[in-house]
Amino acid sequence: MAAPAVEGVAVTALRSVLLRVRQAAERAGTQPERVRVVAVSKTKPVSLIRQIYDAGHRCFGENYVQEFVQKAPQLPEDIEWHFIGHLQSNKVKTLLGGVPNLAFFQGVDNEKIANHLDRAVLSLERNPLKIFVQVNTSGEPSKSGIDPSGCVRLAEHVKLHCPHLEFSGLMTIGMPDYTSTPENFRTLSKCRVEVCKALGMTEDQCELSMGMSGDFEQAHW
Repeated sequence: MAAPAVEGVAVTALRSVLLRVRQAAERAGTQPERVRVVAVSKTKPVSLIRQIYDAGHRCFGENYVQEFVQKAPQLPEDIEWHFIGHLQSNKVKTLLGGVPNLAFFQGVDNEKIANHLDRAVLSLERNPLKIFVQVNTSGEPSKSGIDPSGCVRLAEHVKLHCPHLEFSGLMTIGMPDYTSTPENFRTLSKCRVEVCKALGMTEDQCELSMGMSGDFEQAHW
């Protein structure tokens, strides 16, 4: 009886977060439907993901390649999968080949990984992969992500030199204790302004991926 109880708690938690997102968006004067909620399902069993799916959610995120490629084929094909975080270049083909319905890659932090992804998409003859450039807004040496000063150059590289990738936005992962959250969000927002100006994009064309369940209300969409 323990497993169903845990799964019930997960669905309840999801609905609570979705309600908070709606309330936060309305306070910010934004349509709640414009906010994408990615349920990070790393280390969670397929049965639990299926419960969240059956509750109506379709957007999930993973960041362990071997776990990801084992779980994804066991789940419905209409899931919008996101890979979140840093990826070693030698695992690119394993990821893209193992998860053909991977929709977003949130973690391009250098030109090398962008080039590997671009070539893999071409060789697998799959649809263009949507890319978020990861920005290290907290300045932590141990954290992946390009320095804010380099985000325009990397975004330009993806958009202009990787024809099988689709530059779609910027993402950041702040400090675990959320102490850097306000600064992280402001920095990423400034990066978007600079990137959109350089690439001739509107801000609506450049999504911002930021905030965990404990701090997303501080974002102003």
